[in-house]
Amino acid sequence: MEKKNQTLHYFILSDSIGETAQKVARAALVHFPSAKTVLHKYTFISNIEKIDEIIHDAVKYDGLLFMTIANSELASYVEAKCIETGLICYNLIQPFTLEIERRLGVNPTSLVGAQHELSDEYFDRIEAMEFCMKYDDGKDPKGIGEAEIVLLGISRTGKTPLSMYLATLGYKVCNLPLIPENDLPSIVFEINKNKIIGLTNNIEVVNKHREIRMLEYGIPKGSRYASENRVKQELDYADEVYRTLGCPVINVADRSIEETAHIISEIMKLTPHAF
Repeated sequence: MEKKNQTLHYFILSDSIGETAQKVARAALVHFPSAKTVLHKYTFISNIEKIDEIIHDAVKYDGLLFMTIANSELASYVEAKCIETGLICYNLIQPFTLEIERRLGVNPTSLVGAQHELSDEYFDRIEAMEFCMKYDDGKDPKGIGEAEIVLLGISRTGKTPLSMYLATLGYKVCNLPLIPENDLPSIVFEINKNKIIGLTNNIEVVNKHREIRMLEYGIPKGSRYASENRVKQELDYADEVYRTLGCPVINVADRSIEETAHIISEIMKLTPHAF
């Protein structure tokens, strides 16, 4: 395909906060890391006058539209204007709600932002995130016993961001750093092993991350913390701990946080007595 090197202007249209449409757009754009893109985001759209303004703006840039509008009349109006102007629009809600309506024989709600309605599940996620922050990085061994998932790993294996992502899925997560010179809290060996996940990584990856972290702190390359020998020593120690515990081990080197979290979620489903 001929390279055009043009800038892609993409438009998010929503009668709520636009989170779903933006996630879909980003999921597609991530496959084009070198592309030049400009985001135009319009949220809480409630009338056709606003839609006319957006369409006028989109036409100037031959924009690509991602739409999540629950109101069928407004959504249809957007689609009609796109057909009229030649714009491409992806309706990310209507095709699915219409098919579900056909199958169930139930009219969909027109409540704007219905997916964000406060619920028990919402509050459970908030509680899980608060729990994660409270017991991050082994701050309090008490969290190990109360957690639904306990992540173990040496420094720079992504324990904290992974814990936070799992918390957004509703899991109460506690993470604990593995350091050869420090004894693990005895409770680690007393809890249900099914809820323990060991994280590991490749020496080169950890070494690179640690070198970057040291430079951020103004420390030149060559520190013991970032040396390959030290990283290998810590990884070997972690492997020994994992063998002793008999817990699942995940190498995060070539995995995104989302992928690792999915693997952990599947492991938890297979071990229902972990909690």
